[in-house]
Amino acid sequence: MELAQVRLLVTDFPACYRFYADVLGLKPQSGAADGPYEKFSPTAGSAGIALQDRAMMAELLGELAESATGHRSLVVLRVDDLDGYCERITERGARLTHGPVPMTDRMRVAHLKDPEGNLVELQEWLLLRTDRA
Repeated sequence: MELAQVRLLVTDFPACYRFYADVLGLKPQSGAADGPYEKFSPTAGSAGIALQDRAMMAELLGELAESATGHRSLVVLRVDDLDGYCERITERGARLTHGPVPMTDRMRVAHLKDPEGNLVELQEWLLLRTDRA
């Protein structure tokens, strides 16, 4: 078994497309900026994030509400330079809601939301510190 993608159901597809492509800098697979589906890939790794028009999926399944309530997902992206990445994405319109701050002695994080309110966590993995007594 292989994880193909994490898919987010969204109501404002164009705004979410711009966020993942233009703000976070992920590469869109086909350029379908108006939907109803698009997969985004980071520069490294094989996992991807996809957007799916929520109304289309609700019609298919017949059980989804028009909009989600509460936090239902957390997209996690690992970056090498958290401070530098956060600076670049805020220049492109992102608004951090938390961080960058240490989460553990091995990881620093920052959080933001996409246009639909989905949480995005940016992680910087730190080397294990051997200089501690």
